[in-house]
Amino acid sequence: MVPETTATTTPVAQVLAQAVSGLGGQQRDGQVQMATEVAEAMEEGRHLLVQAGTGTGKSLGYLVPAMLHDKRVVVATATLALQHQLVERDLPRLVEAVKDVPGIDTSYAVLKGRSNYACLHRIRAGVPDDQGMLVDVPMGSMAEKVLELRAWAEEETEQGGSGERDNAPRHTDREWRQVSVNHRECLGGTKCPFGAECFAELAREKAHRSHLIVTNHSLLAIDAIEDVPMIPDYDTVVIDEAHELTARVTQAATDELGANDVERAARRSMRWTADAESDPAGDLEDAAGQLAEAFEATGPGRIDQVSQQLSDALVVVRDSARAVLSAYPRESPGEGEADAGRTQAKGMVQEVFVNAERMAADSDRDVLWLGEARDRFPARLHVAPLQVWGPMRDKLLTDKTVIFTSATLMLGGDFGTVATTLGLKPTERIGHEIATTDAEDALPWKGIDVGSPFDYGQQSILYVARHLPQPGRDGLGQAQLDEICDLVDSLDGRTLGLFSSRRAAETAAEAVRAKLPHLTTLAQGDAQLPELAKQFVEDPHTCLFGTLSLWQGLDVPGDTCQLVIIDRIPFPRPDDPLMSARAKAADAEGRNGFMEVSATHAALLLAQGAGRLIRTTTDRGIVAVLDPRLETARYGRFLKASLPPMWSTTDPALVRQALARLGQARST
Repeated sequence: MVPETTATTTPVAQVLAQAVSGLGGQQRDGQVQMATEVAEAMEEGRHLLVQAGTGTGKSLGYLVPAMLHDKRVVVATATLALQHQLVERDLPRLVEAVKDVPGIDTSYAVLKGRSNYACLHRIRAGVPDDQGMLVDVPMGSMAEKVLELRAWAEEETEQGGSGERDNAPRHTDREWRQVSVNHRECLGGTKCPFGAECFAELAREKAHRSHLIVTNHSLLAIDAIEDVPMIPDYDTVVIDEAHELTARVTQAATDELGANDVERAARRSMRWTADAESDPAGDLEDAAGQLAEAFEATGPGRIDQVSQQLSDALVVVRDSARAVLSAYPRESPGEGEADAGRTQAKGMVQEVFVNAERMAADSDRDVLWLGEARDRFPARLHVAPLQVWGPMRDKLLTDKTVIFTSATLMLGGDFGTVATTLGLKPTERIGHEIATTDAEDALPWKGIDVGSPFDYGQQSILYVARHLPQPGRDGLGQAQLDEICDLVDSLDGRTLGLFSSRRAAETAAEAVRAKLPHLTTLAQGDAQLPELAKQFVEDPHTCLFGTLSLWQGLDVPGDTCQLVIIDRIPFPRPDDPLMSARAKAADAEGRNGFMEVSATHAALLLAQGAGRLIRTTTDRGIVAVLDPRLETARYGRFLKASLPPMWSTTDPALVRQALARLGQARST
C-alpha cells in the first residue's frame, strides 16, 4: 500500500514512496531528503555532493529522480559489484514498482568499454599471430577454456544475450583476451562482417534508445575528459562511489610503454609495409632496442628530469612509429570488409605512437616514471596526469550537471577537501549553501550529509592503541603482533585485518596461527577473494587478513565481523611516483602537500576500512587502529573527523572487556 501523501509532497517523494512500498522496504528520512535534493539539483542544473551513509538506500535516492528527469541521465559507478547490483537487482525491481506512474521513462541500458564484450569476429575468424595472420587458438592449457567462452558467446547471440564479460564462464584475463578486442583492434561496425550481431554495437544502440545509462568511471572519463565519444549525449551524470572518481580518472588517463610493445608492433607491421621504399618497420624494431638501452641507463622510479638518452629514444620511437603508420597501404573506397590483421597491427603502432609522443613531450602536466623489471616482466615507462581536477572542471563540470554521492565525501568533517579534488572550489560555496559569487568561472555547488540509519556511538567503538610504538619501515613489530593476538583472542575470531602490505598481513596471520591454533586464520592469497569471504562468513571462529581489496570490497553484515584491525594509517608509500609528485607540486604552489595528498588519501582509506564494521542496524563491534599517530599527531584530528562518529577510547583493558562481552553474547 502506498503511504498517503500531502499536497505539499514533491512528485519525487511520491514516486519514491511508491517504489519503496513496491519493493517491500521502509521509508528512510535520509533517502527522502537525498531524492528531493537530487531532483532539485537536476532541475536547476547545479552540482551536488551527497554523503549518504551505508544503509541509507542511496541507489533509490538517485535512481527515482533520474527516471523523473526530462533528459537523459548517466549513472557511473566505480566497481563492477555496484554496477551489477544496479542492473540486475535495483533497476528491474524499481521499474516494476513504478510501471503504473504516468509520464515516467523507465528505459535503461548498460554501457561498458569494448573489451568488456566478446568479439564475434575474433571468435569466428581467429586471433592474429605475430605476423598478423588470423590463426586458431593454439592447443594448450587454456584451449579448453577458450572453446568454452566461444560456445558461451554463440549461445548469447542465439538467445539475445549481452555478451558481457561479467556473464561469461569463469576465466582469466589472458583467456578473455582470446575472445575480445580493444577499441584500436576493432574493425568497426560498418566494416566487420559480424557488425550487425556485435554485442558492443548492440549495447550502444540500446543506450541511444534509453533514458538512463549505467556505465563506469573509466568510460565516463574517456568520453568526457579524453574527448573520445563513447556515451550518447546526456544532460546529467550521477557519480556513485564518488570517493573513487579521482583515482579512476587518473587510471583512465595513464599510459605505459615497453620496449617489447614497440618490437611487437614493428614485427606485426612488416607484412603490411614491405612495399615501402625504406624499411620503416625495421627502423621501429631498432628503436625498440634503443628504448630498452635507455631504460637500463635510467633505473626505476619517478623521472623529474628526462635524460638526453631517454628523450632521444622516445623521439626515435615516436618518429619511427609515425613513419610506419604512413607506410600502411590506404584502404580503397568501397573496399568492403576490413582486414583484421592489418587493422589490429596498425592499432598497435598507433598506440605506440600516441604514448611515445606524450612521453617525449615531457609536459609539466604529466608525471613520468619507470617501473621496476620483475621476473619475466621487463621495465615499462608510465605517464599519468599530475592532477585531474582541472580537466574534470573544464570538460565535465562546465558542460553537465553532476551529482556526486558516496558514504565517504566529508573528510575532516567538511566537503571542501573532496570538492577540490573533483574540480569544485570551496570558495564557490558558503557552509552548505550556494556561494553568491560573480566570478565568471564559478561553478556553484551544494553539499549535504543525509546521515545514516546507524547509531555509530551506540553500535561501535574506535580504539586507538596509543601505548604501542609508532610503526616502522620494517613492518609489524612484536608489540603490534602481541596486540593483534590479544584482541583476536578476546573475541575468539570474527576479525577482519586490514593491512598496509601483503607482507604485514601474512606476518600477522602467521602469528595468530601460532598463538591461537584453535581459530581459522585466512590470509589474502590463500584462495580467491570470493572463496575467502565465503569461508569467513560461514565459520564464526575465523580471521581474514588482507590488503587494499578488503579495505573497500568486502561486505559482511552481522556477527561475521565484529572486530576490524587496521595496522597503520594508510598513507601512500613515500616512493609512490604519482602521489609524491602531486605533493611536491602542492608544496611548490604554497599549499600543504602532505595534507592535500597523503592525509587525504589516508582519510579516504581509513573511512572505507572502518566502514567494513557496521553494515546493519543490529551490528556491533570495534575498529582497532594500531597506529598511535591517530591520537598523537596533529593530523590525527583531521583523520578521526573523517571516520564514522564512533565512541572513542585508548584504553586497552576496556576494549578487551568489550570484545569478551561480544564473544559471550555470540555464544549464548
